[in-house]
Amino acid sequence: MQTREDIFQTLKAALVELFELEPERVTLDANLYEHLEIDSIDAVDLIDHLKRQTGTRIAAEEFKAVRTVGDVVEAVHRTVTAAA
Repeated sequence: MQTREDIFQTLKAALVELFELEPERVTLDANLYEHLEIDSIDAVDLIDHLKRQTGTRIAAEEFKAVRTVGDVVEAVHRTVTAAA
């Protein structure tokens, strides 16, 4: 099972790779929309990327409630844990 730290590192790498963000900007408290300037289309790309990385599908409804990087980590962790 992936730990929250594993998920955070995967997510951070994805945000840096996909959206050319500086790694130091990607913190658990960073707001996806305000601090990292991720829009709804970017969020769909991120969900798809995370699905390929984790092997689990994250429901769009689950993703609608996320605001911060930490929220994404928790959503992915819940999905991965439920699938185990």
